[in-house]
Amino acid sequence: MKHKDYYDDGYIFSLAQKILSVMPDFNEKNFCRSLIGRLDDKELFARLDCIVDAMQENMTGGYEENIQAFFNILGPELTQPEGMFRFGWWLWPIGRYVERWGNENWRLSLSFLKELTKRFTGEYAIRPLLREHPKEVMDELIKWTADENVHVRRLASEGVRIRLPWSQKLFVALDEFEKYTIILTNLKDDPEKFVQKSVGNNLNDLYKDAPEKADFIVSQWEKLEGSRAQDWIIQHGRRNQK
Repeated sequence: MKHKDYYDDGYIFSLAQKILSVMPDFNEKNFCRSLIGRLDDKELFARLDCIVDAMQENMTGGYEENIQAFFNILGPELTQPEGMFRFGWWLWPIGRYVERWGNENWRLSLSFLKELTKRFTGEYAIRPLLREHPKEVMDELIKWTADENVHVRRLASEGVRIRLPWSQKLFVALDEFEKYTIILTNLKDDPEKFVQKSVGNNLNDLYKDAPEKADFIVSQWEKLEGSRAQDWIIQHGRRNQK
């Protein structure tokens, strides 16, 4: 099954019931009527955007109230490092909602994404926050590198990638290079391969756009006592280097 095929008529009805359960004034009938039977010819992100538009139109609160409603339907956290797309796919339109509107209250959005990423990825939704508030958001991500939850630690890395797949380029890694270096350095010995892959992919992205900066980070690491995780990350980051 392709990702887009998850977001069918059955999904729309199920999501409507979830929102209605925490927001009694939600116009679930109009929400369903505007979407059911109208998504089949659309690709993934077009479907997500149609759902976001319908949520915005039919939820009764402002941004803060809507986010609180989303908090209340997140459900249990993932119990393993991977599996976000297998178990948390139904949350993607909610992440897309934050991606579209999150800067209306970026601090609340950041708090929400810390919880969302424990069930699904927040890597796309955090990027508009980084564009508008790079210093403040990067400072928070530095704190997240020490979080006990593997998904929060991974988001600290994955969200700041220059070349995140399915996303526009983001150059906060270059603009806030000192903070970016701290994030990667804090995670270079992470025991979870899920996090190591993200840090390695970060380095790989950096080598494509600013190889001298990538070499600087690696040279700083090599002055410290190495670990298997660090060695693997460096190798993964340099995998396209001749």
